[in-house]
Amino acid sequence: MKAVALTRYLPIDDPQALVDVELPKPEPGAHDLLVRVEAVSVNPVDTKLRAPKPQVEVQPRVLGFDAAGTVEAVGAAVNGFKLGDQVYYAGDITRAGSNAQYQAVDARLAAHRPRRLDAAAAAALPLVAITAWELLFQRMPYAPEQGGDGKSLLVIAGAGGVGSIAIQLARRAGFTVIATASRPETQAWCRAMGAQHVIDHRQPLTMQLKALGFNEIDAALNFADTDYYWAELGELLAPQAHVGLIVEPKSPVNIGDPYKAKCIGIHWEMMFARSRFKTSDMAEQGRILARVAALIDEGQLRGIHRETLSPINAGNLREAHRRLESGSTIGKLVVAGW
Repeated sequence: MKAVALTRYLPIDDPQALVDVELPKPEPGAHDLLVRVEAVSVNPVDTKLRAPKPQVEVQPRVLGFDAAGTVEAVGAAVNGFKLGDQVYYAGDITRAGSNAQYQAVDARLAAHRPRRLDAAAAAALPLVAITAWELLFQRMPYAPEQGGDGKSLLVIAGAGGVGSIAIQLARRAGFTVIATASRPETQAWCRAMGAQHVIDHRQPLTMQLKALGFNEIDAALNFADTDYYWAELGELLAPQAHVGLIVEPKSPVNIGDPYKAKCIGIHWEMMFARSRFKTSDMAEQGRILARVAALIDEGQLRGIHRETLSPINAGNLREAHRRLESGSTIGKLVVAGW
C-alpha cells in the first residue's frame, strides 16, 4: 500500500522530512477495524514527532492521528461496526498512523462519522473534539449540558483546531466565552464559532477583560503557551476557578500562590492517555466521537475544516506540516484522496 513515512528527523523544508513509501497492508487484530483511509488532518503532535532531533534516522514510521475512511475488515471481538461503514477516529500514538492507504485501529477509539460531513470535513474533527471534550467535561468539573451556566470561560488560541471546537462546546454548555485571536480573520473565525467576545493575545489580557466587564474569570483553557500565560492567568482566575492545559511547559512553573491561595484547579489533557495506557475506559473516546457526530448531524455543532490539499502524498503532507508550524492556520487543514 502507499504510505507517507518519517525516516529522518529533518526540518520540514527538507524534501526528505517526509517521504512516499510502499508498505505491507496491516492485519487487523481482534479488537481492530481495518480502515481504507480517505482523508487525514495534521495536528501539532505530528510536527513535534517529526521535528529535528539528535537522533537523525529512524525506522520508517507512519504518522497521522486523524482519519476518516471506510471499514474494510472487522476484528473478531468488535461489535457495532460492519464492512462498508464510514468511520472517523484519532487513533493511538503507539501504533502506525493514518498517513497510509489502510490503517488498523482499535474499534473502541472509532465512531461512525457525521452523516452531514464528507470524509475531509470529518477527518478534521476527531483529535481536537476528543481533546476539548475530555478537558472541559471530564478533566474539569463541568457538564456538557448547562455546566457553564452563569460562568465565564477564556479560550486562549481560539482559532486553532482545539479552540474552534472548544468554543462551540463551551457555548452549548452555557458559558460566556471570551476567545483570544490577533488577526482580523482569526477574530472573525472565533466569533463564527460562537465566542461572544474576542481579545488580542498579543496584548495584556487583564486590561482587555476589564474593559469588557470581567474583573475575574471562572475558567480558562490555554491551548497555546503554558509558560507565557501562567502568571497572568493566576491573577485573572477567580477563587476556586479551573484552568485546562494541553501544552507542556518549557520550564518549571509555580503552582503555589496565587494558584494555591485561590484553590485553583489545574487540569491536564493528553488525548492519547487512554489508548497509550490501555485504560479500562478506552471506549469512552468512541462514545465521545459518536456524541459529537450526533451533535453535528443535529446542527448543534459545526465543522472546523477550512482547506483541503490533495492527494495524500509526501509533498502535500510536508506542506501541511509547514503551514501548521507557521502558526497561521485557522481551524483545520486536511489532506484527502490517493
